[in-house]
Amino acid sequence: MAAKKDSETQSRRDFLNLTVGAMGAVGVGSGLVPLIDTMNPAADTLAMATTEVDLSGIEVGQTRVVKWQGKPVFIKRRTEEEIAQAIADDEADLRDPQKDSDRTQKPEWLIVVGVCTHLGCIPQGSKGGQPKGDYEGWFCPCHGSHYDTSGRLRAGPAPKNLPVPPYEFLSDTVVKIG
Repeated sequence: MAAKKDSETQSRRDFLNLTVGAMGAVGVGSGLVPLIDTMNPAADTLAMATTEVDLSGIEVGQTRVVKWQGKPVFIKRRTEEEIAQAIADDEADLRDPQKDSDRTQKPEWLIVVGVCTHLGCIPQGSKGGQPKGDYEGWFCPCHGSHYDTSGRLRAGPAPKNLPVPPYEFLSDTVVKIG
């Protein structure tokens, strides 16, 4: 009789241990799922991951400024002279050397993030009447960095060229940035 009581007590104890263990696992799992879910990007961030831009309204020599991931992006339709100057400057003594062909997919279109690599100011030169600096590209008014027609650093305290975002041409008149 005592053996039956011990085995009954043992099976109840096993059942309670399994039940408590299962409930604990469910509790930990239900606490971890929302925690891990908070690490996913927010919907507004995902919405800004890419942007499509219609290029058909940009005239030769004009620059359009669009926002991508909260930063300005300069889309410049370069003139033949600007393209020729950028290619000629490939051999210049550059702090951050890059060929113009490495920075553009189509020579006519230059697409760069419009944030100075020194302290994050927005360079001028995208609108008519703004100073373009000594190299006819962009000029950062905060600390005097000068960029050429390919967005390469030519003078000033900035350490690098204006960055080229990932982009692809969806057609002759539409580009997807991001």
